[in-house]
Amino acid sequence: MYKNDCVPIGDTEMYYTAFGDGPRKLIVLPGLSDGLTTVKGKARILASPYKSFFRDFTVYMFSRKNDMPEGYCIADMADDQFEAMRYLGIDKACVLGVSQGGMIAQCIAIRHPEVVERLTLAVTAPYANEVVTGVVSSWIGMANREDYRSLMVDTAEKMYSERYLQKNRKFFPLLAWLTKPSSNDRFLKNANAILRFDERDELSKINCPTLIIAGSDDQTIGNDAPRELKDGIVDSELFVYEGLGHGAFEEAKDFYDRILRFCKK
Repeated sequence: MYKNDCVPIGDTEMYYTAFGDGPRKLIVLPGLSDGLTTVKGKARILASPYKSFFRDFTVYMFSRKNDMPEGYCIADMADDQFEAMRYLGIDKACVLGVSQGGMIAQCIAIRHPEVVERLTLAVTAPYANEVVTGVVSSWIGMANREDYRSLMVDTAEKMYSERYLQKNRKFFPLLAWLTKPSSNDRFLKNANAILRFDERDELSKINCPTLIIAGSDDQTIGNDAPRELKDGIVDSELFVYEGLGHGAFEEAKDFYDRILRFCKK
């Protein structure tokens, strides 16, 4: 089953894709890249890494809502995600949040614990630490200057391992040109929400089994963030991919199999 659709959220909509036919539910929340391009119409493209989930799970991947007000924060995104789940009749689900999506996932588990069965937090942080603030502020500056090429190239340079970069660096300028959005407004609202994020004092409220996945050389969130999550969430386990960074979810061949094993425990 492949589905592209949207749900009403207030006076706007939230795009989502769904794939798989399993009885259990997996909610996937992507990172800041969602500020540049949504999941609209991409079910078959986005489904590829999740094919091993299809028998046991129906996988839902959500974008942030289309029209975001000024000052829209991560907690607001979590509340809207909860409303989208209720609209679709999803009473309980495993939740996977990647990067900024992991920040939203933390807030869902804190504010709406009844809907989270198991939680996976990938390459994310419990607050906008010094590394996060420096990187995201730099990207905001590039977006404000409408320097989209530099934004895309710098994002890639900070995501991937040197081995990956050596093979693919030459393609980044072309990719930036092919995927340039019509407006940076959505990206800026998502990015500024990251800078205001801090859930360190609330992590103890997360009471579901939690898997934290990180790379050992993450230039986007820093290397302290995963252990801060581990220390703050009681029933949690941490796995670190040595030699990988923020793009571990793309580079690690067993990334999705590891999440599936955790969700099926």
